[in-house]
Amino acid sequence: MSGYQVRRSVIEAITNYTPPTDTLDFSKTKPTDIFGCNVFSDKVMKRMLPKDVYKSLMNTKKSGEKLDPAIAGPVAAAMKEWALSKGATHYTHVFYPLTGLTAEKHDGFLSPDGEGGAIAEFDGSLLIQGEPDASSFPSGGLRATFEARGYTAWDVTNPAYILENPNGTFLCIPTAFVSWKGHALDKKTPLLRANQAINKSARRMLALFGNDNGEMVVSNAGPEQEYFLVDRNFYFARPDLMVCGRTLFGAKPAKGQELDDHYFGAIPRRVLSFMLEVERELYKLGVPVKTRHNEVAPGQFEIAPLYEQSNLATDHNQMIMTVLKSVAKRNGMACLLHEKPFAGINGSGKHLNYSLSSPSQGSLFNPGDTPHENMQFLVFTAATIRAVEKYGKLLRSCVASAGNDHRLGANEAPPAIISIYLGEQLSDIFDQIKQGGLKGCKKKGCLEVGVDTLPPLPMDAGDRNRTSPFAFTGNRFEFRAVGSNQSIAGAQVALNTMLSESLDFMADEIEKITKGDPKKLNEACQKVIQSIMKKHGQIIFNGDGYSEAWQKEAAKRGLPNLKTAPDALPSMTDKDVVKMFTSYGVFTKEELESRREIYHEQYNQHIQTESALVAKISKTIILPAAIRYQGELAKVCADMKTAGLKPTTGTLEDVTNKLRGLQNSTAELEKLMAQNSFKTVEAEARFRTDKILPAMLEVRKWADELEMVVADDLWSLPSYQEMLFIK
Repeated sequence: MSGYQVRRSVIEAITNYTPPTDTLDFSKTKPTDIFGCNVFSDKVMKRMLPKDVYKSLMNTKKSGEKLDPAIAGPVAAAMKEWALSKGATHYTHVFYPLTGLTAEKHDGFLSPDGEGGAIAEFDGSLLIQGEPDASSFPSGGLRATFEARGYTAWDVTNPAYILENPNGTFLCIPTAFVSWKGHALDKKTPLLRANQAINKSARRMLALFGNDNGEMVVSNAGPEQEYFLVDRNFYFARPDLMVCGRTLFGAKPAKGQELDDHYFGAIPRRVLSFMLEVERELYKLGVPVKTRHNEVAPGQFEIAPLYEQSNLATDHNQMIMTVLKSVAKRNGMACLLHEKPFAGINGSGKHLNYSLSSPSQGSLFNPGDTPHENMQFLVFTAATIRAVEKYGKLLRSCVASAGNDHRLGANEAPPAIISIYLGEQLSDIFDQIKQGGLKGCKKKGCLEVGVDTLPPLPMDAGDRNRTSPFAFTGNRFEFRAVGSNQSIAGAQVALNTMLSESLDFMADEIEKITKGDPKKLNEACQKVIQSIMKKHGQIIFNGDGYSEAWQKEAAKRGLPNLKTAPDALPSMTDKDVVKMFTSYGVFTKEELESRREIYHEQYNQHIQTESALVAKISKTIILPAAIRYQGELAKVCADMKTAGLKPTTGTLEDVTNKLRGLQNSTAELEKLMAQNSFKTVEAEARFRTDKILPAMLEVRKWADELEMVVADDLWSLPSYQEMLFIK
């Protein structure tokens, strides 16, 4: 199909667009009526379970007590009854393998009764444990290929839910996924372990302040999910989007995001219809989505939920990604979650808002009105400063991927250099402590707008720094380096464990100084914070993270600049990282080594797939189009010469030169791709970074130049201008 035909199909689809579902009238059906209607929630369980079973289950969920296996039978019976009432015919143990995607195997409730009928079966053993084939999931050497057994284990802390399909529904049970020998093969198991660790360490610190009343301390997350939408006609006409999730070719459009007219602009009608349907589906699943808006780049949007406990937030973010993709299909669009679908405009991230809290204390990162007097807050913040400086390379490795490499370091996303933004007020407080005396803090003011009819606006103590990868934003930290296509579990596992180690270090030091005397607590805290600031304070940077000056300054401070995934991934098994994770029971050394190998393999496979597609598209789509145009130009020149006119050969020569460049660069790429003898996955990753990626860019350079001159009706690939602006 030519580009012209694809364009006509898209315009017709948009012109004749009607929403695919019946209109939901919220004046008749309130959002509160549908919120969580497909969730086996605490409210449902309280109604359906025996009181003692419900109480035992809540103790496990809210206090971290060990699960009593005896309750599995009554819970399974109630869950089955509820699911059948919702029309479910099957159930599945949902888990999150190291592919980063959601995995599920469906089993039917019905079994023959021996009398020509069937009965619905689902007992406690089926709820607690499942056995999917683990042989085809990444393991990084944790098991041999022939060792196929893997187990899913019921995650009692997150609720089961119903997923709807046009032809029925099925029950989804959140689970962890482990090998036959108990190794974690998923994203959830390490997060649950890290949640245990931070609860223990944070409560130890709270106890020093007299604030541990037995309540769990939990980590919280609020991921802001960015994504692109393109019409499906365009999507299917772009093999690179279908296979790789990003465009491997595409000339810069005449207009991109230069006018800043898309951000927070009016949402296009079809996109808004899509968003409303997404929100309705997520409401049913109990996902507390709060915000929707246009993002900076044309065709880019964002959805953000309210803050939740980290494990639930992680599961909900996976649901959000799944729902975005499925609803986009129903609306005639494709949802792109790649970190950099289009070159030259902003990519997509997943800003991870992170904090610690307990029911009575609230956010442990809440400074209050007088942060200089809130020593508990200062201690938890100092622990964060120490953790991020000491384990900055680990934090960078958690967001390392082939897709995120295209985004990090560009003037749209945080740099690959990990630093902390504290803002003017907090930086001043910690500087005072570093100098040896805490006297006060800068006060918040009011912002006078200069319009009599507008009220004075309370002024925050510090501005927001969008160039910082790890920024304090009032009562939490925002880790902005997570990629849009990544699970937020990895970053949270690292943050929880890093903070656990730092809090325990500080507790040890404080206890040495106070020797049990609470009167010495304030003085001891200041001494420990002072030591941390002198040793780790170089991680704090409130300036422009995009500037070249910061690159030089960071090097002087000794902060690593790990620009690519092959630079960052080896840090996962640094000696101090292994010691930290193993001492807190979050990862074994073998599990860490397996992940390093898996993520290197995934990186290599991504680049291998992309390079193969670059060569194929170059030879089978772009080259033929350019040759046809060259032929047309040559014929015109020949006809002019026959007619006795002087041929105009400038365009023909230009196209011929660009064609030659495309052919030569493609041949060079294929020559490099033929090299496949590497001693390690790390060596292969380095080769693909240093050799293959530049060769791919060289092919793209010539192809994009040809796109600017080849006749539009011969160019079959939809252009950036069309994909980004036709909605």
